[in-house]
Amino acid sequence: MSAKLQHGLRRKPDLESVYSINADGSRNMLQPADVRGRWHTRRNLVFVALIAFYVAMPWIRVGGQPAIRFDVPGRTAYLFGHTFTREDFFLVFFLITGFAFALFALTSLFGRVWCGYACPQTVFLEGVFRRIERWVEGGRNERLRLQKAPWNFEKLWRKSLKQVLFLAVVLVLTHTLLAYFLPVDELAPAILAGPSGHWVAFSWTLALSAVLYFDLAWFREQFCIILCPYGRLQSALVDDDTVVVGYDARRGEPRGPKGKSQGDCIDCGSCVNVCPTGIDIRNGLQLECIGCTNCVDACDSIMRQVGRPEGLVRYDSFHGFRGEGRRFVRPRLFLYAVLALVGLGVFLVAATGRTSFEATALRARGMPYSIQDGRVQNLYTVRVHNKTTDSRSYHIVPLAPDAPAELDWRVASQSVDVAPLGEAEIPIFAFLPRERYQHAFPVAVRVTDSVTGESVEVALRFQGP
Repeated sequence: MSAKLQHGLRRKPDLESVYSINADGSRNMLQPADVRGRWHTRRNLVFVALIAFYVAMPWIRVGGQPAIRFDVPGRTAYLFGHTFTREDFFLVFFLITGFAFALFALTSLFGRVWCGYACPQTVFLEGVFRRIERWVEGGRNERLRLQKAPWNFEKLWRKSLKQVLFLAVVLVLTHTLLAYFLPVDELAPAILAGPSGHWVAFSWTLALSAVLYFDLAWFREQFCIILCPYGRLQSALVDDDTVVVGYDARRGEPRGPKGKSQGDCIDCGSCVNVCPTGIDIRNGLQLECIGCTNCVDACDSIMRQVGRPEGLVRYDSFHGFRGEGRRFVRPRLFLYAVLALVGLGVFLVAATGRTSFEATALRARGMPYSIQDGRVQNLYTVRVHNKTTDSRSYHIVPLAPDAPAELDWRVASQSVDVAPLGEAEIPIFAFLPRERYQHAFPVAVRVTDSVTGESVEVALRFQGP
């Protein structure tokens, strides 16, 4: 244990250790103070919007299906009226790549604004769980007093009530997530029927509930500091022109109590008390900082009280804090933006240009051709996959504009009905007299949706000896 702690002095955050871990390796449970201000209000509005989006999406129907639903057994995803099947899985690469580089561009511009405003960890921890904690146990001083107090009736019922509410919220969150995979009209009967009929869903829900409860009730900021890789990417994504939450040392130093300091910082510690990861923003940008702006609102409040200008802790770039100019367009930002536009652009073009069905054709297994009764015979199998949620009828038409006139087709069925998200296979035979065959030539099969008129042509070749 450090000499300061041995002499009973209050430990302060530094750059040498993680404040949420004590010198002996035990957990230092942080108790951030309440904060109010313009940035806190904006974050709350974002939290409400994101939580409402998360809860509402399985209930909102677009095109007869939930706005967002993932049918894992059927390998199908429903996204805002569009149906994506396993044949569209390659689009996930472009979607993830596009969002990743868009996040890189956002980080290059505004630091960890994603972590502070939109990360699910932050949204539910700061927007829900810490609010419950404050409601049950009181403000920061009351929580610290309760944390240090011996176990008595008050501490027992407050701690128990808090954990019960935490668990209830976790169960609501995990069952809401389950609604993204199980239709909501089936979810309530499945819950009431118990786990016996839905062992897989029940097991996943139970496991996820345990993970979320552990994370949001105890692990908390350790996830951001220890597990999340995004914080470690921050040093590679930001530069001196990135706008981050920081402390204006030129204006604030030397710090000290009001009336005794030459700088604007009165060393009140408010910025430290409100930090959810336990850092001192005056020590500079740190890996633990999630850009939540609590310290900005806390410092602005103190500055107003002591009659000094706001903005001692604020959003600014390193160049700005040094009183220098700031560049908006930089090579790295241009690169991230271009890669993001490429990924998202390919996804949008491919997603909007898809047909409502897939048609493929394969040559029969075995020999590429056979000779029977003096004729060369080729056998193909056309597979039609209906990617809509309605039954559809498809017309099958063989094409061979460059083939000899004697080419004869035999189609098992000129029209085939395919169930919603179902598949059908149609065998097609092509015959040509042996003496008329000279070399391989192209043929094709056209598949047409009888409802929309969409057509897909599948190229093949007629082969012989």
